[in-house]
Amino acid sequence: MNIADLLAPDAVLPALKVQSKKQLLQELASRSHALTRISERRIFETLVERERLGTTGVGTGIAIPHGRMTEVKTIIGIFARLESAIDYEAVDSQPVDLVFMLLAPENAGADHLKALARVSRLLRDKGTCEKLRSASTAEAMYAILTGDKNGAASSAA
Repeated sequence: MNIADLLAPDAVLPALKVQSKKQLLQELASRSHALTRISERRIFETLVERERLGTTGVGTGIAIPHGRMTEVKTIIGIFARLESAIDYEAVDSQPVDLVFMLLAPENAGADHLKALARVSRLLRDKGTCEKLRSASTAEAMYAILTGDKNGAASSAA
């Protein structure tokens, strides 16, 4: 599974302005609605429900909010770099500035887990995160996120 299978070029947000975790999830729901035409409220409720189970703030400034919904037909993602890091109640208590949201079909099971693992593997790479934090455009971020089909983005400078 490649990141390009999960993320459309127009689903990269290079400087999202939010002040809180709730506002971030609302903004992601709004952007997801624009891509999928699924109810913004339903998407938001799905993301919040998942957060109640435990934070999706995985540490080192990264969050991977996600959820499964019957209305979703194929796994979709949105990547956002926040203009300013926010408190996300992450596992390491560090503020979050890189967010990769995933929505999957209710019955996606293994594919949902594979998508989460793929995103997690990509964002665990420090070099990739540094490039994402210093990229100046959505196009550059998309290229970094999708650049290498084997795992982390290329480590060449």
